[in-house]
Amino acid sequence: MITQASTTLEAPVSALENAEFSHERVLVSTGKRSGLIISVAVHSTVLGQALGGARMWNYPHWTDAVADSLRLSAAMTLKNSAAGLNRGGGKSVIHIPMGVTLTTEQKRDAMLDLGDAIESLNGAYMTAEDVGTSAELMSVVAERTEHVCGLPADQGGAGEPADATAAGVHASILATCEALFGTRDLAGRHLIISGLGQVGGRLARSLTAAGAVLTVTDVNLDRKLLAAELDANWVDVEEAHSVVADIFVPCGLGGVLSPRVIRELNVSGVVGAANNQLAQHDGAEALAERGILWAPDFVVNGGGVIYLDMASEPDADADAIAKRVEAIGDTVTTIFRDASAQGITTLDAAERLAQSRLVTTI
Repeated sequence: MITQASTTLEAPVSALENAEFSHERVLVSTGKRSGLIISVAVHSTVLGQALGGARMWNYPHWTDAVADSLRLSAAMTLKNSAAGLNRGGGKSVIHIPMGVTLTTEQKRDAMLDLGDAIESLNGAYMTAEDVGTSAELMSVVAERTEHVCGLPADQGGAGEPADATAAGVHASILATCEALFGTRDLAGRHLIISGLGQVGGRLARSLTAAGAVLTVTDVNLDRKLLAAELDANWVDVEEAHSVVADIFVPCGLGGVLSPRVIRELNVSGVVGAANNQLAQHDGAEALAERGILWAPDFVVNGGGVIYLDMASEPDADADAIAKRVEAIGDTVTTIFRDASAQGITTLDAAERLAQSRLVTTI
């Protein structure tokens, strides 16, 4: 069991004071096995059962993890709606204290606790893997609840969704190139990928195969091996956004597009897999003012949830799933056109697209 500070509401005021709350319900509990604080946020079930991954990560304070679950679950409502899924938005976040690394046994305990928390919501929310978790860990969650998807393929589950997420980002990059340069040909285009994890690594391979020139980075220096394999230029994480290139591709954790980073960008477009890329909502306006075309993240990275939703059906069709994921590029094109025609930001256009389904359903 993890020993940690009291869970009374004596948190730093910065953690939750600016968090928006429009959620149907939020469950915050302490796992009886792991001792870890678990936040399960159900933002909306208007379109159906909420769907969103389980994140297990180090945060300075448990309220930071709760705040993250609020932000991420709200984004999942928009993501699932924009993807055309009959799913609401939710997210679960497990707080690991800073400096703590969980053992295999502790991770298992955390997943069992998560399963109990999800089961207590009576089907309002279905989870899947996310940052810090895996398909294998989802199989542990499944020991306590049926409301989980993305289990390993050898256990009859849908398996790893990263391929579909990367494919959706690739399609969005093609759409962005067409909007910026009049062609979807990536040959010779210079792209910066920040984050070479499950999705970023796959994307780096597909972009290299398409003839793109890559500059890459990751907090994990072992990823330099992939950079060398792909003949990509490696830079420090703090320098990546300022490299002169065609497109910046954030594929790590959220909040990367801070006011400073936006001012220092030297690209024509930004499109990537990271969630909640804008550190501030008005970042979309700042990008537009600089003439940088931004593809909204909750549309771009929807391939994973599309895959999990469709692949979990008994009559799942691989070709149909692939076409649906590829169509993300068409949605991005529509958003660009709507934003230009209406004189609004791409964020406003994307949010209007997602909200139209929610309002129509209500």
